[in-house]
Amino acid sequence: MSKTVTTRYDVAEHLRTHEEMAAYFEACLEEADGDAAFIAKSLGDIARAKGMTQVARDAGLSRESLYKALSGERSPSFDTILKVIRALGLKLHAEASHG
Repeated sequence: MSKTVTTRYDVAEHLRTHEEMAAYFEACLEEADGDAAFIAKSLGDIARAKGMTQVARDAGLSRESLYKALSGERSPSFDTILKVIRALGLKLHAEASHG
């Protein structure tokens, strides 16, 4: 019987266009169910796809603090989230909840 070989899946390797990044972030927002760390982690995935150094520079943050904020292990401040979203070229929007 042959062994199954697995490799670690990294979504950042598959986020190539702004449209793909926006669709991924939108899906994560829907699935997050209020989990700020989950949302931060999804932004971290997108930032890695774009290049952490450039995103940190555009957000006005150090690369190290960006990695910590978007690790998914903590909930960063809303101010940090907004800076990162802007640096990624994304926008937040709201719609009425139907429930």
